[in-house]
Amino acid sequence: MKVHEAIDGRLREFIEEQAVFFVATAPSGADGHVNVSPKGMRGTFVVLGPHRVAWIDFHGSGAETIAHLRQNGRITLMFCAFAGPPNIVRLHGRGTAVTVEDAGFAERLADFPDPPDLHSARAVITVDVDRVSDSCGYAVPLMRYEGDRDLLIRAHSRRTAEDLVTYRATKNAASIDGLSVF
Repeated sequence: MKVHEAIDGRLREFIEEQAVFFVATAPSGADGHVNVSPKGMRGTFVVLGPHRVAWIDFHGSGAETIAHLRQNGRITLMFCAFAGPPNIVRLHGRGTAVTVEDAGFAERLADFPDPPDLHSARAVITVDVDRVSDSCGYAVPLMRYEGDRDLLIRAHSRRTAEDLVTYRATKNAASIDGLSVF
């Protein structure tokens, strides 16, 4: 493993080429559940600088990442090479969530030059990165990227803005450990 000063050069290129990445968060203390979530869709992730990244978070089955970030801010992102030379890049840092209900949401969306349909976006997650590392990735399997799934966008496109407010209030208001999201 090698620790790097910043996200630049080949590390930035590697991160920006990945079709999927993984997000890990956990609540404070000894209790509670650690959460790992896959993220993807072209146009939803951006490197904002040598120590700052962001992604668009969409309505989904849970809201662990937002709840954990609101509680303690700790987050790790992991990018794996499923094609080409083996590599794993981890970004450790502190994250914040600006939700669709928060002031500044539209300004955060402006950081994304070519996002997909944003109707189902619920937040922009920004991470201030304090540790950048990469490792071999020799055991990561080779896999072929066939394209983004459009199921999430299609499913939420049938919902009105009011439906999404209700969805957040009923399905995304708290983490599985009962931490408040909004």
